[in-house]
Amino acid sequence: MAGGMAVSRPKQGRAELYEGHITAYVILACIVAATGGSLFGYDLGVSGGVTSMDDFLKKFFRHVYERKQHHLRETDYCKYDNQLLTLFTSSLYLSGLVATFGASYITRSKGRRVSIIIGGLSFLLGAILNAAAKNLGMLIVGRILLGAGVGFSNQSVPLYLSEMAPAKVRGGTNNLFQLKTCLGIFVTNVINYFTNKLHPWGWRLSLGLAVIPALLMSIGGYFLPETPNSLVEQGRLQEGRQILEKIRGTKNVQAEFDDLVEASDVARAVKHPFRNLLQRRNRPQLVMGTCIPAFQQLTGNNSFLFYAPVIFQSLGMGNDASLYSAIMTGAVITFGALVSMFTVDRVGRRFLFMEGGTQMIVCHVIISILLKSNFGKGEKIPTGYGVGIVLLICIFYLLAYGWLWGPLSWLVCSEIFPMESLVVCVNLFFTAVIAQSFLALLCHLKYGIFLLFGGLVFIMSVVIYFFLPETKNVPIEEMRFQWAKHWYWKRFMDEYMDNDDENEKGNMTKAAA
Repeated sequence: MAGGMAVSRPKQGRAELYEGHITAYVILACIVAATGGSLFGYDLGVSGGVTSMDDFLKKFFRHVYERKQHHLRETDYCKYDNQLLTLFTSSLYLSGLVATFGASYITRSKGRRVSIIIGGLSFLLGAILNAAAKNLGMLIVGRILLGAGVGFSNQSVPLYLSEMAPAKVRGGTNNLFQLKTCLGIFVTNVINYFTNKLHPWGWRLSLGLAVIPALLMSIGGYFLPETPNSLVEQGRLQEGRQILEKIRGTKNVQAEFDDLVEASDVARAVKHPFRNLLQRRNRPQLVMGTCIPAFQQLTGNNSFLFYAPVIFQSLGMGNDASLYSAIMTGAVITFGALVSMFTVDRVGRRFLFMEGGTQMIVCHVIISILLKSNFGKGEKIPTGYGVGIVLLICIFYLLAYGWLWGPLSWLVCSEIFPMESLVVCVNLFFTAVIAQSFLALLCHLKYGIFLLFGGLVFIMSVVIYFFLPETKNVPIEEMRFQWAKHWYWKRFMDEYMDNDDENEKGNMTKAAA
């Protein structure tokens, strides 16, 4: 309402009234906040490299080290099949899953900044403890602290980026998180390559250098501005408007500010948010907001990121060759994330999901065929086939994930789902499941594990094609109109949209009176 006159809000919402541009202030704040992604990336890269190092295995997993020295047919796929070894990797994500519940409360009540700082400090303590570990128990406690840091950062950083960015560049801005994650993987793989030559303490350096991204996130978080959404949620409306004007570079922010206040009022009116998710009108967001983060992990991508050196060593490569191949995987996925930043807001999300799914399915099938024909006979895989598998994993598979499914999963969930805590919980749960089970599945299913992942990706792609509406350039506050137009989900939204129209008419009548 302006000048005492009621303004009717059209069915498609107020998005066309938003003003402002991309400011240097927003760019700097988002680059700093996205450092939280490097925590996730550092761990994804460090765990696989360290668990393939002989010095690390001798100290904590001697049985695995001794089995690794043999090249018997029955151990080609099973050299690293050890549940305690996989617990070293998965414990972090189980911890992150638990920490997410506390992170959700703090992110909502105290703000995104506080959650970002807590995540950095927890990761810092975990890195120090891991580097100084004397026994397996100390190692696991350090991983639990690292997991708490990942839980807080994964909870707050994508939300922070989505709320700070203008709708027209939200995709590219949100992908900063994925880019920093991929950079963390790449840098860690490079570090592992060199620390593997430092006997017997190189693994300690790999684990300890995690303090660097943790410090950057903690210190940088202290200087970040809070998001307008968070300030409005806390009832600090004047501050929220001031920050909104600053990040948009204009005083004409009334339409966007009104949407923020309205969305906050609606959220505040919900006394039991998790119970509210089960209501019929929230069915579309609940289903897709839980399926997509699960899909991201069930592609099998993190199997390569967690255990790349382990996988390549299982194929008969030496330590140096396997770590060098892991560097290639990190470089490719980083390049993919960089490409995604400049394309995601120009091409529809659904199209990119489908392209990435097709690419990953083809790669899974070809890899399984190559392994069935030339591996598992107690002999080193032929060099040509080994190179072919590495190239398939790096260039075709990980590039598709790094460009498409990896960043899109975080981005789309931040656009469609109001309960980001549940998204992070689902993501970390399936991350932990894959981390804990992959080496056992590799041992028992052998080449068939890649067919399994390929089949899962096919199912996921079908679900995306039929049930995900396009979210490109749609403001978060206006996503309900996309569900209302969808061929299937509109049946869940009709009653809600009718009530919304009635409320709007009532508000207009009161304003006119």
